[in-house]
Amino acid sequence: MAHVLQPLPVGSVLFACTYNMIRSPMAAGLLRHFLGHKIFVDSAGVRDADEIDPFVVAVMEELGIDLSRHVCKTFEELEDTSFDLIISLSPEAQHRAIEMTRTMACDVEFWPTFDPTLVDGNRHAMLEAYRKVRDGLLERVKERFPLSRGPSV
Repeated sequence: MAHVLQPLPVGSVLFACTYNMIRSPMAAGLLRHFLGHKIFVDSAGVRDADEIDPFVVAVMEELGIDLSRHVCKTFEELEDTSFDLIISLSPEAQHRAIEMTRTMACDVEFWPTFDPTLVDGNRHAMLEAYRKVRDGLLERVKERFPLSRGPSV
């Protein structure tokens, strides 16, 4: 019987995207909601942004996750820069995450995630685009960080 190599337990995760106002706060909010008591979770962007996107706050609130007090920050503004895993959600963030591995031992995963601001339309169409991104990230988070760590049969 062959042994399957299980990934090492992850104690700290950084989600990264371009501005830290849509995708990375969503992903961080989801993981924090499910496993924030076990894993340190943070998020950052490559570029500076003023505030979280109001559509993000709205669609996360639908799941009972409050991101209204999220403060956008860049990689340079991170208080802690030692992470076990960096998950980048945009190509720009992926390049930055790879750069960080030159000076820090951590794993990097790229989860290409659609930017919902590219959708043009009314409020309903925009909310649907943001929900689609949220739900996709939710599936990825649940798949990557199983909520139950029982024995597999």
